[in-house]
Amino acid sequence: MTEKTTDFGYQKVPEEEKSRRVAGVFDSVASRYDLMNDLMSAGLHRLWKRFTIEASGVRPGDRVLDIAGGTGDLARLFAARVGAPGEVVLTDVNAAMIGIGRDRLLDSGRVLPVVQCDGEKLPFRSSHFDCVSVAFGLRNMTRKDSALREMRRVLRPGGRLLVLEFSRAWKPLQPAYDAYSFRVLPWLGQRVAGDAQAYRYLAESIRVHPDQEALKLMMEAAGLERVEYFNLATGVVALHKGYRL
Repeated sequence: MTEKTTDFGYQKVPEEEKSRRVAGVFDSVASRYDLMNDLMSAGLHRLWKRFTIEASGVRPGDRVLDIAGGTGDLARLFAARVGAPGEVVLTDVNAAMIGIGRDRLLDSGRVLPVVQCDGEKLPFRSSHFDCVSVAFGLRNMTRKDSALREMRRVLRPGGRLLVLEFSRAWKPLQPAYDAYSFRVLPWLGQRVAGDAQAYRYLAESIRVHPDQEALKLMMEAAGLERVEYFNLATGVVALHKGYRL
């Protein structure tokens, strides 16, 4: 029987090995993750996340699930929107990342449910959440189609899924973007986080992730409807939005 493989950056690895390798990447960079995000994007990731919140349409009292939420940036913003009557659940598969997220939520005065779980096997009942979000996490999942189906499953009818992820940059920008990704990012990762290889994987994982149209088709295949996307930073990042109807 042929062993199933998947992408780990530019490498092909057995499906069961990818999660272990991704865990190693985030164990290594967790303590400097937010600082690196600020440096890599010149702070733009904060604007992209605020745009995601605005596009979500969440209201006071809504239930929100933030998958692969790591250090809790989106969870904090969602919590401010849904208020005391609402519910925001922060999840991540990586213990180091979610530990930092939990601590930062507490430091900001937010006491939210925090769950360590796999985005491909969500431990939540069906049709529960008004909104599900995943920011810069889908490309690290082994079976993206399974994860998207799980996200749809836990949405209530009328609920929406938001996927914020690196995507395909505007073509004239690609040579400069490639130079930045494969030269500057690993150097920065070594200097700041002490791990050049983790940020080389980051650059590679972006290139093998589905582009805007391909991800739209994947979301539709998972049962989401009215799927649309918004290019941010000339397509370096895209926000996809779809509904469970």
